[in-house]
Amino acid sequence: MPFTSLGLSPSLLIALANQQYTQPYPIQQQAIPAILNRKDVLGIAQTGSGKTASYVLPILNNLKGNTSSKNRHVKVLVLVPTRELATQVKEVFELFGSNLPQPVKTLAVFGGGSINPQMMALQNVNILVATPGRLLELVSSNAVHLSEIETLVLDEADKMLNLGFKEEMNRIFSLLPQKRQNLLFSATLSDDVNSITQMILNNPLVIKIENENNNIDLIKQLGYLVTNEKKGPLLRYLIKHHKMNQVLVFTSSVYQADNVTDKLMKNGIDAIAIHSKKSQGARTEALNKFKSGKLQVLVATDLISRGIDIHFLPHVINYELPRSPKDYIHRIGRTGRAESTGEAISLIIPEDQHHFKVIQKKIGKLVTMIESDNINLKGY
Repeated sequence: MPFTSLGLSPSLLIALANQQYTQPYPIQQQAIPAILNRKDVLGIAQTGSGKTASYVLPILNNLKGNTSSKNRHVKVLVLVPTRELATQVKEVFELFGSNLPQPVKTLAVFGGGSINPQMMALQNVNILVATPGRLLELVSSNAVHLSEIETLVLDEADKMLNLGFKEEMNRIFSLLPQKRQNLLFSATLSDDVNSITQMILNNPLVIKIENENNNIDLIKQLGYLVTNEKKGPLLRYLIKHHKMNQVLVFTSSVYQADNVTDKLMKNGIDAIAIHSKKSQGARTEALNKFKSGKLQVLVATDLISRGIDIHFLPHVINYELPRSPKDYIHRIGRTGRAESTGEAISLIIPEDQHHFKVIQKKIGKLVTMIESDNINLKGY
């Protein structure tokens, strides 16, 4: 089924062709026609399954000829859990909206920086992508009004609830007009997500893209058995010896992300850490450098990884294992996106061996294990 069969306007089809998008992903095949018909949608699918475009494209289509409104009264509101995802979603709206006959103004707002530039930028905005806390600050300052919202999107609803945004989300819901289209996307359908679903969705089309392990088949997984003191040298050996030019390294803490980055830099490997303690400007710059291929290694924590969406990322390395199998899937799913292949490597110290066996059992995959004792790490 090509995009041309989904009911999108010619200008959006041109934008898709320009970006070499030919076949819609499963969630897009189902969601786009429903959203074009103004239906509520509940989409459950993993990160990397094409969720963002599945609502961006029909929303832009539905705004065609309907962009005029009172100043600071936005038409579309997209709620997201992190500033990185807010920026990413905004970029997707701008990418596909660039060829529209009538210009559509999209703005991303989030905390961590000055509110004044965001207040000024809200002039004549049609689509607002926001984190809940900053949105409520802007509402209380009368910088934006939600009484004319036609479409509400909750993207990564599970993550927002896990991060404690439930109260803020309920306050936002109370400010919205009752008659509106509601679109909720989530990687999981937890009890909290289900309660929000029942609260805001009206007879929704429910889309479940089953088996979030599917894309794991595209990922070559390896585990290296290593002692804790040799973990750093092994990481540097793998990057240098295998000539890895674009590597996403995961750590479990801000401290470890900075520590790993410092040692990579001291050994001649271009690396930047990205985590919650970094300024928004520094995080945006690091992401842009990494996405464009100008940065060899990005060292990230799990929270920040939600905003990292890169086509054809070749390598992911777990310097430290995540706490849960779902987080492991999310991490290694940064590579092997859609139809592209990738490699995921985990560095396993003796204390982690049992936990890694649990992860393998949960994902239904046996990972090839390699002893690192025979690798010459001198000089790394």
